[in-house]
Amino acid sequence: MDFSAQVNLQKEVTCPMCLELLTEPLSLDCGHSFCQACITAKIKESVIHLGGECSCPVCQRRYQPGNLRPNPHLATIVERVREVNTSPHKWQKRDLCEHHGEKLHLFCKNDAKAICRLCVPSLEHQGHQIFFMEKAVMEIQDKLQGALKKLKKEQQEAEELEADVREERATWKNHMQTERQRILKGFNEMRGILDSLEQKELRKLEEDEVTVLENLVAAKDQLVQQSQYIKELIAELERQTCVSSIDTLQDVNNLIRRSETWTLKKPKMVSKKLKRAFRVPDLSGMLKVFKDLTEIQCYWVDVMLNPINAISSIIVSADQRQVRVVHPFMFGNIFPCDLSAFDILGCQSFSSGKYYWEVDVSGKTAWILGVCSNKRKFNRQKSSGFAFESNLNHPNVYSRYTPQHGYWVVGLQNESEYNAFEDSSTSDPKVLTISMAVPPHRVGVFLDCEGGTVSFFNVTNHGSLIYKFSKCRFSDPSYPYFNPWNCPAPMTLCPPSS
Repeated sequence: MDFSAQVNLQKEVTCPMCLELLTEPLSLDCGHSFCQACITAKIKESVIHLGGECSCPVCQRRYQPGNLRPNPHLATIVERVREVNTSPHKWQKRDLCEHHGEKLHLFCKNDAKAICRLCVPSLEHQGHQIFFMEKAVMEIQDKLQGALKKLKKEQQEAEELEADVREERATWKNHMQTERQRILKGFNEMRGILDSLEQKELRKLEEDEVTVLENLVAAKDQLVQQSQYIKELIAELERQTCVSSIDTLQDVNNLIRRSETWTLKKPKMVSKKLKRAFRVPDLSGMLKVFKDLTEIQCYWVDVMLNPINAISSIIVSADQRQVRVVHPFMFGNIFPCDLSAFDILGCQSFSSGKYYWEVDVSGKTAWILGVCSNKRKFNRQKSSGFAFESNLNHPNVYSRYTPQHGYWVVGLQNESEYNAFEDSSTSDPKVLTISMAVPPHRVGVFLDCEGGTVSFFNVTNHGSLIYKFSKCRFSDPSYPYFNPWNCPAPMTLCPPSS
């Protein structure tokens, strides 16, 4: 064996700690290997003196004791080197040809066998590739080094793949936990909806029960009074039948007249049928509405208000989630004719994709919200922005709130009048009245740029659809639009998944 190659191979399989051939080699992530006994003792020492922190004795890279891995490939190479080092006499015997007694300084590549000079012309090796032993050893060493390099590369690749698998496993574990929480939350919310409906129906039944029982008690009291009166008349009549004195004739006539004019007043009977029979709610429809809202909420974006757009009429909170009018008391009952005084947009603009956000409008008696793709036409006044007119035709106030002007909005006025604004053949918008079973305290807005729709949801009523604009054409980037109007209560943007 070439001496330099032998030294290099010996170094590769020597433990850096005890400087002996590796015994039961264990490898770290950094690529260095140690005897099992040596590195185990080092770990115990680290636990006692360094508080449990372990680092590679060669490169000082930190590692976890659990990351130590047996290296069977290296162990095989160590055993081969150990055989060479511990059994030199075998090699000495094999240095001489068993047929000719000559020194084996040649190598037959075809038979992979060491031969002497006298073996070359023999028929056994005729036509074979014959090399000097030194060259053959160098070739074998090159192959060993190549195999060692290949295995180390594959070992490193395996370690990297193992790390990737661990990371992917952790990612999937977190994903599954998140999905599990989402499922639990969804079903809890559905149970909450059913519980709410159950309590509502029970309250209605209880109200009917109280009304019916009160009516029956009143009827009973009336009959008791009439029964008592009849008993008194009967007793008086029976007493008079036993008296024949002329003095009592006048009293008897009065008694008879009272008896003849008496009529039993029958109480109004209560129907045995309930005013409203309970009907099982349309669970499939409710679940579909809830499911649709849940799917849409996956596109929830954290919209912030843009204070740059706010003029002196309104004020935006420091966290850019809330907007309110500055001096609501100054409006009184006067209807504002320029609603642009209260305009404000969101910071984000959208040109493609799907987006969802929610607005808390609880406590407000008037508001307008939705989507605007007409930022350039925002008409700002340098003054306070207020303009009032007492004799105002209200629909004219909404003249700009149409899809053709770049607005897809719904609104509330006079505490209970909900409207949507569509295009019409005239200059005034087509104001549609929206019926609300439950007044929305929280409104969800869903923008689908590719689908060309803007939808509004009553989150308070389990996600029921308020209104949907279809075939929308967004020529410019679209912005979330808000208008708190002349109402003192604020409009508040809800954070995602709140």
